[in-house]
Amino acid sequence: MTTALLIAALFMGFFGSPHCLGMCGGLVAAFSLSMKEVSPAKRRALIATYHIGRLLSYASLGLIAGLLGTAVLQPLMVGNNIPRILLGLVLVFVGMTMLGLPFLTKLERFGMRFWQALAPLRKKVFPLTTFPRALTAGLLWGFLPCGLVYGALLIAVVGHDPLTGAVLMFVFGLGTVPMLVATHKTVGWMRNQIGRLRLRQLNGAIMVISGLAVVVVPLAMTTMHGGHDMSSMSDSQMADMSMHDGMDMHEGMDATMDHSNHNMPATADAKQDMDPNMDHSMHDMPDDSMTHDHMNNEK
Repeated sequence: MTTALLIAALFMGFFGSPHCLGMCGGLVAAFSLSMKEVSPAKRRALIATYHIGRLLSYASLGLIAGLLGTAVLQPLMVGNNIPRILLGLVLVFVGMTMLGLPFLTKLERFGMRFWQALAPLRKKVFPLTTFPRALTAGLLWGFLPCGLVYGALLIAVVGHDPLTGAVLMFVFGLGTVPMLVATHKTVGWMRNQIGRLRLRQLNGAIMVISGLAVVVVPLAMTTMHGGHDMSSMSDSQMADMSMHDGMDMHEGMDATMDHSNHNMPATADAKQDMDPNMDHSMHDMPDDSMTHDHMNNEK
């Protein structure tokens, strides 16, 4: 898990929360109305309780998403670049949804059907006068259909790790808390600032650029380095390459030594090769005694 992904999830929740405030705001208002007869101290504790339940619900969904990614995607992600490419594409996709493209509207409609199916159970938690009810209400709140939540879950899926998915979704939920616990006046100011500075769109653009960088930059570096992507090679492939290089080096050294031995004559062979020449020279050399006798006869 990287710090960059955690920061992206946090900013995604914070800058995206004004968009979701319409539906979540109505739910918060309903919770508040059900606590009219509760003391201010207990009211604050109940609010904290149902937000804890919501964060736990997000974390549970992230855990399931991580398990799904592990079961489905993990067999396809051994010794290749698929994990990085998938993560980059998902970041681009989620960033474009934050820019306003309605990619997840159909998924929201499907989620609305599930949310309506939970209506009988939701009615039982009202009024929120006890902590178990508040916690249950928060747990159910996590299933409220929201394209932003579904986008965060996609990031949890490609993380192909259950713990990573759970932590990412928990951090995403933390990003939404300030907007949902602020007072009416503070909420209005925060919404105006985020809208005026276009922080949601800015965060979406950053996610798109980050996703493209995750996909393109390593591929470009691999191309610049001659196509050897060492990071994507498995340990067995690295070991095979090392063994192959070592065998080639060993064979090269053997060939060099054989060539040197072939060009360098052995001492015995050299002596044997030199003896015939020496014998021939001695045979051609005149004998001093025979020359001396021949000279005496002439005299």
